[in-house]
Amino acid sequence: MSIRMLAAMSLLALGTPALAEEPGDAGRELLFADEFDAGELDRAKWNVIGADFWVNNEQQVYLDNPGVVNLVDGISGADGGVLMLRPVYKPGIDPNTQRDADFLSGRIDSRDKFDFTYGRAEARIRMPDAEGVWPAFWLLGNGKWPDTGEIDIMEYVGEKDWIGVALHGPGYSGETPLVNKFFFPEGVDVTQWHTYAVEWTEDALLFEVDGHLTYRVTRPMVENYGKWRFDNPKHIILNFALGGAYPFKTNRIEEPYNGIPQATVDQIKSGEVAMLVDWVRVYAPR
Repeated sequence: MSIRMLAAMSLLALGTPALAEEPGDAGRELLFADEFDAGELDRAKWNVIGADFWVNNEQQVYLDNPGVVNLVDGISGADGGVLMLRPVYKPGIDPNTQRDADFLSGRIDSRDKFDFTYGRAEARIRMPDAEGVWPAFWLLGNGKWPDTGEIDIMEYVGEKDWIGVALHGPGYSGETPLVNKFFFPEGVDVTQWHTYAVEWTEDALLFEVDGHLTYRVTRPMVENYGKWRFDNPKHIILNFALGGAYPFKTNRIEEPYNGIPQATVDQIKSGEVAMLVDWVRVYAPR
């Protein structure tokens, strides 16, 4: 049986959303969409990142490989196909001897294929219950980081009751002050389907989960720390990182990997860990 089939079967029975979704897209022009129903990744919309990329002491090597970046069908609660980004335990094949990662994983972006300035970006995502993972949905400027700005719509480090959002730019990068955690209500967590979104205007960014406002950042808030860098084009990124800076700062786990406990390693080995994306959509400003 293929890796793709095994992974899909192991994920079929996981949760359904418990927060009512309230669409923020009624009557708006759709600028970009991928429903992931085509059977294979649309390379006209997405780049797949390879092994040269490495940041934040993350414990994976990204590869353009169907074992870690794939479209699958038959996932409970999804409308048609889904994008599956998943880590795989494969020690000894990382070409970067300095990194020498034991895990492979997937990252895609729309750079040079689609970017936008202002509007609404949203994705319907389900994540695993696995401490020390670091999947994310975000927007990044096309120039030097952090000078052209970063909008983190959803970051998750394996504590299933919350997700984080953040902004990065000149004077407010890395340990940014413009950050917030959203804690799910009792009985709800990231292993269920949720729609994560940002409404991006000339003077503010409004972060939402299932249509509910969770954090608002305005231009004056940003300009307390540095220049507003949210007036230029940004592209979309979906990735599944493992360990490294943010998970480690949350859990202080050092062994067997920076930010990753043995229990998560065992889950990855058994094929239980994946980020599933039902769709991604970008709408023009209202």
